[in-house]
Amino acid sequence: MSDHLALDLLATPVWIVSLGDDAVVYRNRAAELLSAGLELGDLRNGSHSAHAEEQLAACLPALRAREQLVEIWTIRRNGQGAPLSCHLSLLRQGAGKEQILVEGILASLPGAPFAASLEQGENSLYEKLFRSSSAPMILIDPAADGRIVDANLAACRFYGYDHAAFCGKHTWEINSLGRDVLPIMNEVAKLSGGHRPLNFVHRMADGSLRDVQTYAGPLELNGKRLMLSIIHDVTEQKRLKNELQLAASRDHLTGLWNRRHFIGLVDKARLQKRRNDLDYCLLLLDVDHFKHINDQFGHEKGDEALILLARTLEARTRETDSVCRWGGEEFTVLLPQTDLANAVHLAESLRSAVEQTREPGLPNITISIGIAQHALSETTESLLRRADAALYQAKSAGRNRVVAA
Repeated sequence: MSDHLALDLLATPVWIVSLGDDAVVYRNRAAELLSAGLELGDLRNGSHSAHAEEQLAACLPALRAREQLVEIWTIRRNGQGAPLSCHLSLLRQGAGKEQILVEGILASLPGAPFAASLEQGENSLYEKLFRSSSAPMILIDPAADGRIVDANLAACRFYGYDHAAFCGKHTWEINSLGRDVLPIMNEVAKLSGGHRPLNFVHRMADGSLRDVQTYAGPLELNGKRLMLSIIHDVTEQKRLKNELQLAASRDHLTGLWNRRHFIGLVDKARLQKRRNDLDYCLLLLDVDHFKHINDQFGHEKGDEALILLARTLEARTRETDSVCRWGGEEFTVLLPQTDLANAVHLAESLRSAVEQTREPGLPNITISIGIAQHALSETTESLLRRADAALYQAKSAGRNRVVAA
């Protein structure tokens, strides 16, 4: 507590983020003035935000190695969104959850040295480095509305412009953020260099979009302060990463969300309720006498019945609902912004739809459903236990029925 009292005296905004639940667990008075009402997701993914990693937990290896890590967060100044450069460092908590200390950089240091001071000319070091690089590189004048003043051959090929046309553009014309990227660019221009690349989406000459990582550092050329940006195309890597993440979050048989991903969805619903006071309910359902189905028809037909059940549940729930295969013949459904009465109505429609579903060659099945509405300050584990208890009551009362906790 004494450390927090000391931080409250600082004019520098400071946040402490817990990696256990990706939540801001502390902000000093200066940070509160800039981010009142904003959660971590708002700060990191706002209209003026940029970062090196999509998930904050992915920053841990760099932070543990004491690498320079800077993100641009979206805060509020005079009621409007604005960018703020933030330095990240790791707080070690022993056996507890790791936490990240985030320090806002209110302004660049007066007279901060630039990364390099070069002269331009046919045989200059700048020309040799800039023209010979196989990586796309562009030179930007932040003071001239982000105008692109030079681009190497690799950049012209990557973006699809000839040199003259490219140098007639501004950086906001190639960034999917449009002019909203200018405040971010001005924040990056204040930094002294040495930070990790930031993620953006850039627009090519043909209108297509590419995911890129850009390293931007200050450069003084012929006495003029500019910004050199090196671009790395990560579109394919990001696509493969997204595919792997999606595959890791899906049940291999039914294609529904798996248990691990579903727990994360319920935890997010709990945080949203705490923030916006939105009710949500959980359905836990089980196929009645599934062992008899496997014994009589075989496991292959049993699997086909589970797949048919999964498709029925998806077809009968809303786009905002999330359906999961909890394990074996058990499934769960998350109903956001739903009170208990509406959850019971939906559960009854699901039970009836499954009972009436007929597929040639497959056994007819029925389901029992337990329902629980999240209670104030209730944990996800407690909510699941109540839904499970309601499901047990439904099965004990004869199956093929709905019971609300």
